[in-house]
Amino acid sequence: MTLLTEAVDGLATDIRLPDGDGPFPAVLVRTPYDRRRYRAELSGWAQRGFAALAQDVRGRHSSAGAWHPYRNEAADGAATVRWIRRQPWSDGRLVAAGASYAGYCALALALEAPEDARPDAVIAAVPALGTAETAREPSGVERLSARAGWWAAHGDRRDSDEEALAKALAADPELLAHLPVSGLPERLGRSLPSWTGLWRHRERGRLGSRARHAGSPLLAVGGRHDPFTEETFALWRCWGGPSARLLMGPWGHGLVAEPGPDADPAHRVRLGDLYARWAHLALTGELRNGHRGAVALGGSPLWVPADTEGEPYSPDLLLLHGTSFTADPERPVPSGELTVPTGGTPDRCLLATAPLPRPLDVVGPAEVRLRAAADTPCSDWFARLAAITPDGTAERLAVGAVRRADPPGRAAEFTVALGRLARRLRAGTRLRLEIAGHHFPAHARNPHTGDDPVTATHLLASRREVAPGRVALRLPVLRTPRPTDPVQEILR
Repeated sequence: MTLLTEAVDGLATDIRLPDGDGPFPAVLVRTPYDRRRYRAELSGWAQRGFAALAQDVRGRHSSAGAWHPYRNEAADGAATVRWIRRQPWSDGRLVAAGASYAGYCALALALEAPEDARPDAVIAAVPALGTAETAREPSGVERLSARAGWWAAHGDRRDSDEEALAKALAADPELLAHLPVSGLPERLGRSLPSWTGLWRHRERGRLGSRARHAGSPLLAVGGRHDPFTEETFALWRCWGGPSARLLMGPWGHGLVAEPGPDADPAHRVRLGDLYARWAHLALTGELRNGHRGAVALGGSPLWVPADTEGEPYSPDLLLLHGTSFTADPERPVPSGELTVPTGGTPDRCLLATAPLPRPLDVVGPAEVRLRAAADTPCSDWFARLAAITPDGTAERLAVGAVRRADPPGRAAEFTVALGRLARRLRAGTRLRLEIAGHHFPAHARNPHTGDDPVTATHLLASRREVAPGRVALRLPVLRTPRPTDPVQEILR
């Protein structure tokens, strides 16, 4: 296999060609994370008969120009596709592939590039669908620690420093607690002009709306412990191309390299081999039309069809404490802890179920409905669901967030979406539900003053009241799971 390096419109590009005369179908990965890290992946594609390319996006690593996240990817990708199709080793067919930001690059090429430069198939894994989608929850609540980590590592610089935030936190553990949030670059000690611009983006769903008009097959791959789970599922569901496949495992953002605590050996999938087999079928038109796929049922060895959803079930909840509690941004509920305080002034409402009398298979969207009030003009409400095993071990199942602007002191009924679950819960497990006002530092603190949490410098404690009899946990429970083979679902 031959490795070439080219500058395509000033963009550094590694090319791995298969042995033989060709021409070959091509796979293109465009990334801000250093194309040289993809050489093993390129070799895998080439061994399976593809001309494989990895390209540094504009302004990153060895590519020319200025780095502006989410701005140039459709145009630069289109220029690269046209260049590939002119090469003697290319047979004209092309798959756009990538994970995280590279997944966005693949989707922008498929959905926003001119028709003549669009790929013939798309593989998008844990895709970061845009600035607004990554910066905030759908309700507007700001995702703080993950965005601070990404921007510190990759923002406004040609190279990357993956440990930039960790090193800064080691020097100042309260780094993310300092106000305003917009002042983070000064506390990091370097120029980061795009940080403030990040929070100006509020429009979500641009790629999602265009996905309905897609013209190529899609393979969407996600992890149930990944922050972009909902976006991955929604992308698959609304994809308008001739076929769409979804693979959702009990994984984090690193997919099979980052298994969750509920992963089973049966959930190990050879993604490289699966991608290549799917790509061959997609390029030859051998995939069946329609939406198919498989979702792993965590805590079991099973996979179920991707469109599986259980029937609504609301277990009885017992109030433990916190009908009245104080959401104090000076002492926020920590996002990284699963233990809960047992004494002192309550900082959350805590409820739990009795031990489950039998195993429960939960597959589909879950939610919490409640009636509650805050004495401040703006408030965030977090619902955190955990499983407490018979031996007392706590495991997080889901977190949901809603931002409210109700009149102070007036009770309102609302719903907090917990996202999609796919989990078998053992008999004897108790479900613990926390209702809190903060989830820090995963999310920025609501100052409760009505000011923007990104620029606020003054914090106000918020008194909360929850009507315990009006709290309902809605879970989608399967009567009888219908097992499937994930590889067959993807390749049929």
